[in-house]
Amino acid sequence: MLQIAFSPVYRLRLPEGHRFPMLKYELIYEQLLYEGTCSDNNFFAPDPVNDRWVLGVHTAEYVLALKTLTIAPAMMRRIGFPLTKELIDREWVITQGTIDCTQIAFRDGVAMNIAGGTHHAYPDRGEGFCLLNDVGVAAHYLLETGRAKKILVIDLDVHQGNGTAVMFQHEPRVFTFSMHGKDNYPLKKEQSDLDVELPTGMADNAYLTTLTDTLPALIRREQPDFLFYISGVDILESDRLGKLGVSREGCKERDAFVFNQAKAFGLPIVVSMGGGYSPRLTDIVEAHCNTFRVAANLFF
Repeated sequence: MLQIAFSPVYRLRLPEGHRFPMLKYELIYEQLLYEGTCSDNNFFAPDPVNDRWVLGVHTAEYVLALKTLTIAPAMMRRIGFPLTKELIDREWVITQGTIDCTQIAFRDGVAMNIAGGTHHAYPDRGEGFCLLNDVGVAAHYLLETGRAKKILVIDLDVHQGNGTAVMFQHEPRVFTFSMHGKDNYPLKKEQSDLDVELPTGMADNAYLTTLTDTLPALIRREQPDFLFYISGVDILESDRLGKLGVSREGCKERDAFVFNQAKAFGLPIVVSMGGGYSPRLTDIVEAHCNTFRVAANLFF
C-alpha cells in the first residue's frame, strides 16, 4: 500500500497574497481520497525532525535564526513567505516526513511526501519558498546511519536545485542531477554534479527524449543504492513560471519513466512534490495527483 506523508500542519494558513502556493497540498490530499486512489490508511503524520539531522546540512546560525524567528527581513523576502512559528513548525514536520519515507521505501520500494522538494534551501539560507532542504536532510540521515552508501537526487522541477547542489558539492556519496529550464529562476545557477538545461518552450517529445537519454545511463554509471525524486509540475505548459511546454500527459509519462527506472534497477525511491504554479489550481493538483496515481499503479 502506497504510504504518503501528510499532516494537518501542512495546511498552513497564510495571509491573502501568500496563500496560493500552499493550497495545493490540502487539495491533493482531498482529491486522492475523493477519487479512491487513497484511503486514510495511505497517509501518516510525521513528527518534527530532530535538530541533529537538520544541523548535518544546515548551519547552526541559520537553524537558530529559524527557530527563534530572527531571520532577517531581506532573507524572508527571498523566501517569499511571512515569518511565523507555524511556518517553521511546518518545515520541521515536512522534513521528518521525507526521512520517514526513506524507511518505508526500503520496505515497499516507494514512499511519497505530499510536500517537500525544497531544493532552493542552502546550508545557510532559504529562498524561493524553501526554508529547510528536506531531501538534503534526509540524504544526510541515510548516509550518517549507514542505510545508504550512494544517493542519486533526481530533480525534475523546472527550477535548478541550486541549494541542493551547493549542499553536496563536496560530498561524493550524493550525486545531484538537475534537469531544468535554462532561462528560468535562479538567474545565477549553481553547479550540480549533472545539470541538463532545457530551452524555453520544450514540449513533450523533446523533454521525454532528453530524460530517457540521460537517466538510465546515469544510474548505471553512478550505481546509487537510493533515489530521491523531486517531481515538480512546473514543467507544464500552463505554468506561469515554468517557460516549458510539457502537457499534463507528458508530465505523467515523465513520472512513469522515473518510477520504472527505479523498479528496473531495484532502487528504493522517495518522492517530494516540488513546485507548481499554473494559474488554475486544477492543473496543479491534477498533475501532482498523477504522480501518486502512477506510483500506486506501478508499485502496488
